[in-house]
Amino acid sequence: MTKEIILNAFEMTSAMHNSHGLWKHPKSERHRQYKDLDYWIDLAKLLEKGKFDAVFFADVLGIYDVYQKSKAPSIRDGLQVPLNDPALLVSAMASVTKHLAFAVTVSTTYEAPFGNARRFSTLDHLTKGRVAWNVVTSYLPNAARNFGLEDMIKHDERYDIADEYLDVSYKLWEQSWEDNAVVEDVENETLVDPEKVHEINHKGHYFKVEGPHLSEPSLQRTPVIYQAGTSEKGREFAAKHAECIFVGGPTPQRIRYYADDIRERAAKHGRNPENLKIISFLSVVVAETTEEAEAKFEEYNKVWSADAAKAQYGASGYDIAEYEDADSNEPFEYKKKTEGGHYKAATLTKDAPKKLTVGDVLNRFEAIDRNSYIVGNPKEVADAIQFQFEESGVDGFNLNHLVTPGDLESFVDLVIPELQARGIYKKDYREGTLREKLFPDGNSRLPEDHPGSKFRRK
Repeated sequence: MTKEIILNAFEMTSAMHNSHGLWKHPKSERHRQYKDLDYWIDLAKLLEKGKFDAVFFADVLGIYDVYQKSKAPSIRDGLQVPLNDPALLVSAMASVTKHLAFAVTVSTTYEAPFGNARRFSTLDHLTKGRVAWNVVTSYLPNAARNFGLEDMIKHDERYDIADEYLDVSYKLWEQSWEDNAVVEDVENETLVDPEKVHEINHKGHYFKVEGPHLSEPSLQRTPVIYQAGTSEKGREFAAKHAECIFVGGPTPQRIRYYADDIRERAAKHGRNPENLKIISFLSVVVAETTEEAEAKFEEYNKVWSADAAKAQYGASGYDIAEYEDADSNEPFEYKKKTEGGHYKAATLTKDAPKKLTVGDVLNRFEAIDRNSYIVGNPKEVADAIQFQFEESGVDGFNLNHLVTPGDLESFVDLVIPELQARGIYKKDYREGTLREKLFPDGNSRLPEDHPGSKFRRK
């Protein structure tokens, strides 16, 4: 059977996402409509029409303020601000779809596991098992200050917190309630059997949670676990816990390196590497002809914001403004270690295809990176997607888009049929929960080789 592409729409419940300055484009609608429920309902219908597996909601808990040591560049261009809570959209979008799933980003650094577990159980109930949790540890200094900390918790310790956070979550989802706890026994006036609902009494280094879980078991119990991170600590965490892992890289070969490394680490944790799906990023500008696609790309470039792009790079912890007066021919190197996002920092150093100069780096922010985009007619775009799919060894993509909803509409109308004709993209959804769709040989619950399954009551 031909391997089929898993496809997620990469989204954010904000005025702008990764389309820096594109709010100025005349066809951009999201910055006006992201507050409107009808906008998200229409988007859900569009994605289900295109047989997307999920809409993946990124999220942050602060303002990007490393660039120029100021929040102003981010606020001025709407860099992931203003921003609403993605979890509150899921029920409405699920009500108008049958198969589309929803991956919601929640940080383990700032939100308590007990409340988060109830959030995901609720969403899993209301969507009939179409929910995933994108586990993040948060990389913005402003987020730390928003939650009462003077400084960010160190990068590696954030993953230690996340590891215990997941154990607490598994205990709540997998251990607290027995499958047949809800008995509906009218004769004995018992809706729920108290003997089958259990405290978890977790006492760890970071968390102390008595329980029991407030929600009865949902179809998946534990939502599908998504994670993104290519640092050493991030890959180890992903190999232990994640079912869908997002990896980035400048070439298919670099992406394959990360994918193979994570699968090898998963095997060392006693997991079947086939129970991991590797997802990379995909950015497309498509039109009916090559000329129209190139013209569209140039239109986008005219309204691009270099300042917003530099501000977003501040997620790495490094301020690009510090290099703007340097000799452009100097090798680009970081001057200190930060506790920001290591994956972002790596894009200009160890993940770059060659050693970059300061000038190379500064120029990268001045326009949309043409090397990161597939631009062309439907056949050209499908050719490039198929090449990346096969060369990188990934299982699918997170589709980025610059102008919303126009770019997604073009992709659904022009590219999806081409991929379907090649047999590398589904024509129909499978039935079942998100986990059953992603892993058709399994079931709606965590597989036995997943660490969360060890908390189940036998």
